[in-house]
Amino acid sequence: MSKLRKAPRLSMPDVGADGWVRLASLGGFLLMWHVAAMLFDSTTLPAPVVVFRRMLDEMLSGLLPLHLGITLARVAVSFLLAMVVGTAIGIAMGRWRQADLLLDGWLVLGLNIPALVTIILCYVWFGLNDAAAIVAVALNKIPTVVVTVREGARAIDRGLMQVAQAYRLPRGLTFTRVYLPQLYPWLFASARSGLSLIWKIVLVVELLGRSDGIGFQLNMFFQLFDITGILAYTLTFAAVVLIVEAVGLRPLERRLTRWRS
Repeated sequence: MSKLRKAPRLSMPDVGADGWVRLASLGGFLLMWHVAAMLFDSTTLPAPVVVFRRMLDEMLSGLLPLHLGITLARVAVSFLLAMVVGTAIGIAMGRWRQADLLLDGWLVLGLNIPALVTIILCYVWFGLNDAAAIVAVALNKIPTVVVTVREGARAIDRGLMQVAQAYRLPRGLTFTRVYLPQLYPWLFASARSGLSLIWKIVLVVELLGRSDGIGFQLNMFFQLFDITGILAYTLTFAAVVLIVEAVGLRPLERRLTRWRS
């Protein structure tokens, strides 16, 4: 009589482990903030409960959603402009040596010009309007996109490109099915770093020359020494950016780069 073997037990992967770690980290941050507020007992460091109550009041009044929407629109347009222009230039510099030699000096110059200088010049040249604000933000981000995408373009597997050429694939199909997928990790790296940089620059742009948006409100709260208002608006905007990262960029990156595993 043959002995029956027990099938090995398969352990189910803990899909939500990363999410719980992130939540625990944020919870620890809030706990340290609450303890620090209790110890200092000062108006310069309000407790988290006070800030969250202010966030709710600003939401109900309609001011926070209004200024948040305006700022997010500027972030989205600046982000898309910087990614499209920076990706095109980065691919060209990574693929053609002459383009790299021609534009490398410009790239180094763009990387080292302070964001504040670019913002002031755009406002002087184009006026205090949204077009100047968006151009200033995009100009500050384009060089960093170019650097990342250029390195990705240099790392493209030439063997795969030769296989596509041997099978006589159309150029458009070769670009979308062979070339671009190899570039996805570099694109998402530049997108993630770009999103975290652009929204900070947008706040400076709004603080210096706009009459609406989160940056404008932060300037008003600064003049009134309203720390609670500053923290309420800052945390709300940071939370929205984190949600965009977690719900948008990260799942999209996993989906588009599945072929690598």
